[in-house]
Amino acid sequence: MKDYETVIGLEVHVELATKTKIFCACSTAFGGAPNSHTCPVCTGMPGSLPVLNRQVVEYAAAVGLATNCDITRYGKFDRKNYFYPDNPQNYQISQLYLPICRNGHVDIETAAGSKSVGIHEIHMEEDAGKLVHDEWEDCTLVDYNRSGVPLIEIVSEPDMRSADEVIAYLEKLRLIIQYLGASDCKLQEGSMRADVNLSVRETGSPVLGTRTEMKNINSFKAIAHAIDGERKRQIELLEDGKQVVQETRRWDDNKEYSYAMRSKEDAQDYRYFPEPDLVPLVISDDWLEEIRGRQPELRDAKKLRYRREYDIPDYDIDILTSSKHMADLFEETIALCGKPKEVSNWLMVETMRLLKENAMEPDQIRFSAEHLAALIGLIADNKINRTTAKEVFEKIFAGDVDPVQYVEEHHLGMVSNDSLLRETIERIVSENPQSVSDYRSGKKKAAGFLVGQTMKAMKGQADPARVNAILGEVLSGLKLG
Repeated sequence: MKDYETVIGLEVHVELATKTKIFCACSTAFGGAPNSHTCPVCTGMPGSLPVLNRQVVEYAAAVGLATNCDITRYGKFDRKNYFYPDNPQNYQISQLYLPICRNGHVDIETAAGSKSVGIHEIHMEEDAGKLVHDEWEDCTLVDYNRSGVPLIEIVSEPDMRSADEVIAYLEKLRLIIQYLGASDCKLQEGSMRADVNLSVRETGSPVLGTRTEMKNINSFKAIAHAIDGERKRQIELLEDGKQVVQETRRWDDNKEYSYAMRSKEDAQDYRYFPEPDLVPLVISDDWLEEIRGRQPELRDAKKLRYRREYDIPDYDIDILTSSKHMADLFEETIALCGKPKEVSNWLMVETMRLLKENAMEPDQIRFSAEHLAALIGLIADNKINRTTAKEVFEKIFAGDVDPVQYVEEHHLGMVSNDSLLRETIERIVSENPQSVSDYRSGKKKAAGFLVGQTMKAMKGQADPARVNAILGEVLSGLKLG
C-alpha cells in the first residue's frame, strides 16, 4: 500500500455570547420553549428589516485580534441563497467577499513540537433554525429559536495533518474565545461546532486530493473518530482504484462511519450577492483601538506570568489556566490570602477530586474566592486542622458555605486546651500498654497508633503537632513545663 498524507482544514462555527440575536432584539438564551424567541426578522417575514448588533462586531474583531488576523476596516454582508426548512428567509446573511478578519494564525503544541495553523478568514453570519425529527409521530418539526443567533465562522487553512493537531487547534481556539468572553464554546449545547474538510494524497505530492466535508460534529472525541474513519475510507477507495467524490458527509459516532448527505457545494452554488438591507460596516481607528484596549490577558501570557510570579509546578499552571473560571478563582483567592501555593494545592487536589467525583467541568465551580481564602485562613491561624478543613471544603464545594460560620455552628474548631489533651493522651497511653512497650523497644511507629487513637478520641479536633509534642513528653516521662 502507498504511503498517504492526510490534509485537514476546519470550519469552526462559534455562537457568540450576546444577549440578543445578530439582526433583531430576540433573546439568544439556550433552552427556551420552541419558537418562543422569535420575531418577524428572524423568521423571515416579508417587509422586516435587519439591524446589525454592535456587540457581534466587537466580539468578532476581538477574536480576530487574538488570532493575529488583519481586521477589515470596510466590510459588507452578503446573501447566501439556499432552500431548507430551517432557513425561513431562503437565504442566510453572511460574509463572502469582505469578511471581518483575514490572514491570521494560531500556534499549537503537539507531540511533534510547535506548529502554526493558518486562519484564512473569520466572518460573521446568522445561524439557522433547528430541525427536530419526531420518530414517534413520523414527522419533522422546526424550532426557529436559534434562527438569527450570531455566529462567527473561523475558516482555517488546510494546515493540519492528524486528529491530534486538529484537537490541539480546537482546544487553543476554545480557550482563546472563552478568555475573551465571546462564547462559552460548549460543544454539547452547539455553541461550538466544527465541520471537518479532509482529503488524502500520496506523501510528497504537491497536489491536494478531493476533499469531503463532515458536518457539525459535537465533541472532540467524535471529531478524532471522524477524522480517522474518513481517512481510512478515502485511502481504501484510492487503493481500489476508485475516485473520492466531493461531498458533504454525516459522521455517525455510534456506528463509527460517515454517510453521504449531498454533493459538496461551492460558492457559486449559493448565488452570493451583496445584502441590500444592510449598510457597509466601517470600523474606525478609534473603535478598533477601543476593542484592542479591552483585550484580556490570554492563556499563553497568563502561563508565562504564573511561572514568573508564583512558585508552582508547570503541570499545575497548565491545569489552572485551562479554564478561565479556574484561573480567575485562583488569582482572586491569592489576592485575598496571599498564599499562591496553598491556593494551588486546594484547587489542584481537593477541587479536581470533587469535580471528577461529580462529573463536573472546572467552569461549573460555584464556590467563591472569599470562602476558599477564609478556609485557608482558618488553617493558618490553627483554628482547624487539615482533616477538618477537607470536611469543610466539601461543604464549600457543594453549597459555597461560609467556612467560618460552618466551623462555629458545628463546633469543629481545634481544641487548644493542653490540659484536656494531656488528660486524653495519658488515658490512651494507659489503655494501650502494648503500644507503649513497642515504642520503648524501638518501634517508633507505635507512636503513630497512639496519635491516631488520640485524634479519634478528640474527634479530629486536635492539633496533630501539639498531640505529638505532648505524647512525646508523656512517653519519655517528662511533664509539661
